[in-house]
Amino acid sequence: MSDPVGKLPSELDQLPDRDTEETAEWAASLDAVAKAAGTRRAEYLLRRTLQHAESAGLALPKLLETDYVNTIPTSAEPEFPGDEEMEARITAWNRWNAAAMVTRGSKYGVGGHIATFASAAWLYETGFQHFFRGKEADGSGDQLYIQGHASPGIYARAFLDGRISEQQLDNFRQEAGGNGLPSYPHPRRLPWLWEFPTVSMGLGPLSAIYQARFNRYLENRRIKDTSNSHVWAFLGDGEMDEPESTAALALAARERLDNLTFVVNCNLQRLDGPVRANFRIVQELEAQFRGAGWNVVKTLWGSAWDELFRLDTTGALVRRLRETPDAQFQTYATRDAAYIREHFFGGDPALVALGALVSDAKIDECFHTSRGGHEPRKVYAAYKAALEHKGAPTVILAQTVKGYTLGAGFESKNANHQMKKLTIDEFKGMRDLLGLPIPDSAFEDGVVPYGHPGADSPEVRYLQERRAALGGPAPARRVHQVALPQPADKSFAPLLKGSGKQEMATTMAFVRLVKDLMRDKETGRRWVPIVPDEARTFGMESLFPSAGIYSPLGQTYEPVDRDQLMYYKEAKDGQILNEGITEAGAMADFIAAATSYATHGETMIPFYIFYSMFGWQRTGDQMWQLADQLGKGFIVGATAGRTTLTGEGLQHADGHSHLIAATNPASLNYDPAFAYEIAVIVKDGLKRMYGENPEDVFYYLTVYNEPKPQPAMPEGVEEGIVKGLYRFNTAADLGEAAPAADAPKIQLMASGTAIHWILEAQRLLAAEWNVAADVWSATSWGELRRDALEADEALLRGEERTPYVTRVLEGAPGPVLAVSDWMRQVPDQISQWVPQDYTSLGTDGFGLSDTRDNARRHFGVDAQSIVVAALAQLARRGEVPASSVKEARERYGL
Repeated sequence: MSDPVGKLPSELDQLPDRDTEETAEWAASLDAVAKAAGTRRAEYLLRRTLQHAESAGLALPKLLETDYVNTIPTSAEPEFPGDEEMEARITAWNRWNAAAMVTRGSKYGVGGHIATFASAAWLYETGFQHFFRGKEADGSGDQLYIQGHASPGIYARAFLDGRISEQQLDNFRQEAGGNGLPSYPHPRRLPWLWEFPTVSMGLGPLSAIYQARFNRYLENRRIKDTSNSHVWAFLGDGEMDEPESTAALALAARERLDNLTFVVNCNLQRLDGPVRANFRIVQELEAQFRGAGWNVVKTLWGSAWDELFRLDTTGALVRRLRETPDAQFQTYATRDAAYIREHFFGGDPALVALGALVSDAKIDECFHTSRGGHEPRKVYAAYKAALEHKGAPTVILAQTVKGYTLGAGFESKNANHQMKKLTIDEFKGMRDLLGLPIPDSAFEDGVVPYGHPGADSPEVRYLQERRAALGGPAPARRVHQVALPQPADKSFAPLLKGSGKQEMATTMAFVRLVKDLMRDKETGRRWVPIVPDEARTFGMESLFPSAGIYSPLGQTYEPVDRDQLMYYKEAKDGQILNEGITEAGAMADFIAAATSYATHGETMIPFYIFYSMFGWQRTGDQMWQLADQLGKGFIVGATAGRTTLTGEGLQHADGHSHLIAATNPASLNYDPAFAYEIAVIVKDGLKRMYGENPEDVFYYLTVYNEPKPQPAMPEGVEEGIVKGLYRFNTAADLGEAAPAADAPKIQLMASGTAIHWILEAQRLLAAEWNVAADVWSATSWGELRRDALEADEALLRGEERTPYVTRVLEGAPGPVLAVSDWMRQVPDQISQWVPQDYTSLGTDGFGLSDTRDNARRHFGVDAQSIVVAALAQLARRGEVPASSVKEARERYGL
């Protein structure tokens, strides 16, 4: 072929050509083929040459897209080891009961989804019968991320297996009575069955990648042998639109996670219509995964297509498949043979001739039902190939028909995701198609019956024997949690005694504490530090050389800072997970570590530290995933608050994460003011999460980057720190600067860095206005509210209980003024249980760039603003002259 006019230069032009004559001969040969046999033949030869080069290990760029055919041809499929007829009967029962469960539930209006499992049934069943390892064998078994909308099929299989009763099936999506089944995989609601919550689309695939990575982390650190564990993630092709679904593909390939397999059910449909109406989602996904470095196995066509491919001597059929958009192929699945002959085979003489060689029945079979994802032999071949492939993760793109076996009213219909039931006649048609022995008399009451061949039937015995051979039931969640020994008090002592005159930010105090805890002989190795790239921002670089940064390759280079004490050290057994700039990835790491006590029977203590603004706001959905999965650990929002991070401005200024965190029932949220509070809170957290009676909670702590002298812990404040409130000092503690005994009184309450503002306000009120203020440290507005809500609930049951916040403030003289570096809604969470007059100051609105002092003056939370607000409260009560408020404003320039 001659060079096109105006051809742009390429990287090849920069490489020396040792034999230009030979190069010209290759080009001339290609030109000759194109001229004699056509451009399509030339394209074919080039692609086959590239394919051969790749298989020979030549260093050439990979083809990102292959023909729209099966990766494994029928002739290369391995022998199927199971009883196909028996497995077909088991799958038929599961299909039936899944549809029956949702249909029966529709009379209560609780909904459900039928079509997803109908399309994916063989993808799951083949895995359960031959691949998915259970938890009763050696190791941890496999980890199964099951597509949320397929849950009815999983329940149906558990029913056949005897793990779920008929009554529970009838309580699908009706959990309030205590014997129901959650709509989707929710470990918190059904913790003996589900391991991983997946229905918030995109989080399943992201978490699966980091779970596979964490499995290797445990193995490389010699904590648990996970070499026999495989992670399987079942996804829909529509779910792949979510950015989280593909966010970490490169990580999986880069770290060679061949312990991971994605199974994408390509039924070409989203929830409302085609996934890629005018394009081809399978080809798009193939290019995306291959480009990221994954092994791709396409399982598209069923065995009925073999005859058509044998007759395709010109390649016209393969070209037509490659050109047909998904929405059109969806239409073919609902049309008769005449339509398909006209619209698919028509227009190309070679295709017309091919179509004339096959019957209408064959065309109907191929285009309506024959998909690779519906044939156990083809699914088995794909799964086996995935497990045997080494050096990279595998994605299986399995084509199916959404709503398969549910009848013409469901199959390939745009609305089938929202269709919740079949009619009795449709069920009878499904029964006949599946060959189930359910008589017409079973429908006489107008209710579709469940089907079961009997607890001692050949089907159930086969199912249970297969699961026993693979290590027990699946999916299943098992917890063998052993209490961790509590760290020695010496680890906490430095923070408890304070820093003297030395200033220390609470961020640094937390990091210093964890560094000491990581040295603990009993539990130190179980800490998992997680940071999204900015470890130095949080003062964590001191951990680099001692703990090491985890890398499965170790360190293959000499770091530029090797001659420095705190150099960048990567190691195969490194303890730190330094994720780069991905809070979502770091959070997925945290979830894997936080649930390792159940997944692997190995309790780990993760702490994840990040810019607080980029935590709950950015990855809040994953925080809920963590709660649903019953994860434990410490989430640390550093550089917290709206005014402490000087210069960064609006996008970095967090004034609301505590408000978002308060919505999560599993999150215990603390905003400590002093280093000793951090020590007490972490010690309490270790006991509550990892002690003799572990709770399924996690901790959210906010820490600040503002250096301040850290006082020693006063006596007797531990309970108040944990419960959320204690009196730090009184006006009398000011000594000679204390106001007169009969001075007006007020209670100043603050959390986090705001404690320093109210301490200054306390001094100003005493020295300049003769007002006596007591200072309270509110370590947790959320825990105070949680306790008060529990007291209110107890009252409804006839139990008298006073909320803690009410009890400790009872009798404190004067009104209460609460201040924080957060929106006023954060401290206002407790207002209704405070017995005194209550008001608050906060940092409502957007953040801004400025100095700390100017930002605090802007929001009206600096010491002078607090003084004015305190005087205003007292003036309303008639305890100070109203003129004092005006005078204070003028004096402080407000």
